[in-house]
Amino acid sequence: MNNLILPIVLAICLMGCSSDVTDYRNTSPKLDIKTYFSGKFVGWGIINKYDNKVTRRFCVEIIGTWQGNSGLLDETFYFLDGEVSKRVWQLNLEANGKYSGQADDVIGIAKGQQVGMAFNWQYELDVTIDNDVIRFSMDDWMYKLDDDRVMNKTAMNKYGIAVADITLFFDKSIQQCSNR
Repeated sequence: MNNLILPIVLAICLMGCSSDVTDYRNTSPKLDIKTYFSGKFVGWGIINKYDNKVTRRFCVEIIGTWQGNSGLLDETFYFLDGEVSKRVWQLNLEANGKYSGQADDVIGIAKGQQVGMAFNWQYELDVTIDNDVIRFSMDDWMYKLDDDRVMNKTAMNKYGIAVADITLFFDKSIQQCSNR
């Protein structure tokens, strides 16, 4: 029985490992964060619990503005259950496609890098659930599909254990949520 424990633990750990953003070096179309996240556009998303059950659906309106290598992403989330929430990201482009960012509910500094069609963004996020604030580790991956669309997949972890996934689909050709 003990001979089975180590392989099972290793398999679980490997499933939680993300790929390296540099794996996307030779992919296209190139995702340029400053260019794509400029102006007004919309995204739609779902939140899946660890058992893959969809627990929430939402639309987010985003307004991105940049001055040089500093940007603001003003996000307004409209959840189907009626909740409306905001997040304002302050972003900074550093060297070699690397970004840092901050928001009120983000703990410390978010770090990310864009390479080819992909962007990987990692940060700690405080989320209020039933009047309790819970801190999650976020591993956020974006993939540019074409000039208007980006797919986003985020793993939410607590103590290294996957608790939820967020899937988002951004479309620059649409500027307002229809469900607000």
